[in-house]
Amino acid sequence: MSNTFPWTCPYCNRAAIITNNSFTSGLGTFNDGNKDGPLGIAWTAVTCPNPQCREYELKAKLFAVEYAAHGARVKGLPLTEWQLRPQSSAKPFPNYIPRAIISDYNEACLIRDLSPKASSTLARRCLQGIIRDFWGISRNRLIDEVNELKPKIDTATWKAIDAIRSIGNIGAHMEKDINVIVDVEPEEAQLLIDLIEILLKDWYISRHEREQHLEHIVALAASKKEEKGKSVG
Repeated sequence: MSNTFPWTCPYCNRAAIITNNSFTSGLGTFNDGNKDGPLGIAWTAVTCPNPQCREYELKAKLFAVEYAAHGARVKGLPLTEWQLRPQSSAKPFPNYIPRAIISDYNEACLIRDLSPKASSTLARRCLQGIIRDFWGISRNRLIDEVNELKPKIDTATWKAIDAIRSIGNIGAHMEKDINVIVDVEPEEAQLLIDLIEILLKDWYISRHEREQHLEHIVALAASKKEEKGKSVG
């Protein structure tokens, strides 16, 4: 890994450039006659440079290794990966988003690798919850709710939703009862999670920020009007 790299803290959600002062890594190897041959565990630790946070992220990966003149080095892709801290890739979201939606999102992230099909079911339920709460659309099937959503949203967002539902198993997910579990791959479950994160930001957070800005304008205008009234008096 390079000496510096961009990183977003999974706790405070602040973007930062990580340097050697905030990053530590290591590789531990073993070769004790196990069935997979020489192996190594590569681990990384990143500490958030935000002084109000200072949380840390821990990750580990299991690799096959080979020994060279200067020691062991990993070869190939990771055999297994672990997200140690935080335990999932779930991003922090504000508490004005309905608790049930965030709960399903967090759990979908937590079990994505352990049980992709259960993760995808939770993500699908989360997507349905977003559509029902934010847009007031409620139908028997998620696919019908998504179709009704099309004329209400921008083209780019619709294309993303349509692209994801065109994937075989995810598309089957949307056509079935919300609690039916369908086999999917971890990558497919992650696509749904990525979509949910975008929708939460573009819909809930953008609306909240817009409301705050408008309230600020109204309050500022009222204050100016009051000041002018006093000066005239």
